[in-house]
Amino acid sequence: MNVDPQKEHLWLQQLAGEWAYESECGAGPDQPPSMMKGRETVRLLGGLWSIGEGTLEMPDGTKGHTIITIGYDPKEQAFVGSWVGSMMTHLWIYRGSLDATGKTLTLSSDGPSFSGDGTTAHYQDIITIVSNDHRIFTGRVQSEDGTWNEFMKTDYRRAA
Repeated sequence: MNVDPQKEHLWLQQLAGEWAYESECGAGPDQPPSMMKGRETVRLLGGLWSIGEGTLEMPDGTKGHTIITIGYDPKEQAFVGSWVGSMMTHLWIYRGSLDATGKTLTLSSDGPSFSGDGTTAHYQDIITIVSNDHRIFTGRVQSEDGTWNEFMKTDYRRAA
């Protein structure tokens, strides 16, 4: 099965390269946010997938490793992908779409809630292209009342 890249696949090309990032993540009520720094290498697979492999310093000083995959399924008319990290056992499965400007990709997933009671919650990871050398990755979770609450923001800058 040979597939010609669609415009959505071409969108993924701008993610390719070496990136350095700084991340701020909420640590819970009445606690200061955690700050992390890392690097990510994003490569393309067959012009249809982007694969990002990251390494970061965790708040406790240990190293964390992440892998994100993003592609586009023309049959489903949706971006699809996954995220895994060495700091958790949950496999995050993505499904998403671009906004009308073509600058923001919203990827939805379900995963363990922050409550720690075994329930799940709805999440969105949002990639916003600021420029060729700058992108922002925002994580948010949906509350029971339907509102979205940002818990993480990561600034990626293309590494020299």
